[in-house]
Amino acid sequence: MATFIEMAMKDEMMRGVTAPPRRVLLISAGASHSVALLAGNVVCTWGRGEDGQLGHGDTDDRLVPTKLSALDDQDIICVTCGADHTLARSGSDMDVYSWGWGDFGRLGHGDNSDMLIPQPIKAMQGLRIKQIACGDSHCLAVTMDGKVLSWGRNQNGELGLGTTEDSLLPQNVQTFEGIPIKVVAAGAEHSVAITEDGDLYGWGWGRYGNLGLGDRNDRFLPEKVTVDGDKIALVACGWRHTICASSSGALYTNGWGKYGQLGHGDFEDHLVPRKVQALSDKFISQVLP
Repeated sequence: MATFIEMAMKDEMMRGVTAPPRRVLLISAGASHSVALLAGNVVCTWGRGEDGQLGHGDTDDRLVPTKLSALDDQDIICVTCGADHTLARSGSDMDVYSWGWGDFGRLGHGDNSDMLIPQPIKAMQGLRIKQIACGDSHCLAVTMDGKVLSWGRNQNGELGLGTTEDSLLPQNVQTFEGIPIKVVAAGAEHSVAITEDGDLYGWGWGRYGNLGLGDRNDRFLPEKVTVDGDKIALVACGWRHTICASSSGALYTNGWGKYGQLGHGDFEDHLVPRKVQALSDKFISQVLP
């Protein structure tokens, strides 16, 4: 079966027009599925579809990128994957859409139901959202005025609400009232945030030091992380580790180190952020999730 890109190119060729290839603007990967945002407001998904995470109205797998027609004309400006669910954010109508596996309330619709096509999260309609992030089974969002919302699984406190109860709807993270947040990131079961002033916070699952707080304890509320006196500009989370870059361009990592993923030349866990010496002569300007 021809992909939508091949069909579009064939149509253009029949009309005697050579169309430039669509530019890929954003990409994201889940446990077994992928999503891409292309120029021209086109969203494509592919991979495992068993839980509806591809958004095509069924549970079929897709072996090639397939256009997600449910989001046509929705002015999508951001897409991101959880393990088995997907989020998208529109620019013009300020909606956040979710679809896929609904266990633990990770879709934010007030229940645990799976969604086979994208649905706007009603509890977030009217909010001006500037960023969204997905963990394994939980989600985070930052509003334009720096507030943080969280929802989904909360077994280890990854929602930052002071409890371990799952949340079926987005809730405000009260710790950040009066502390404007710039960006958030999510690991499997931990979360991090950078304030507008460059401070780093961590919360949730801490067994491997992935929170950077000097121990292996979970945190149910966000706590400030000390990063060698530096201000933090960028952050991303792996399953059990965290990586961040300071405003001076230094790279720091902490958490699980069994496979050398921290970059410190060993296989040890590191409980606080440690500068990656192998890149000490480099200026890090971007950290991808």
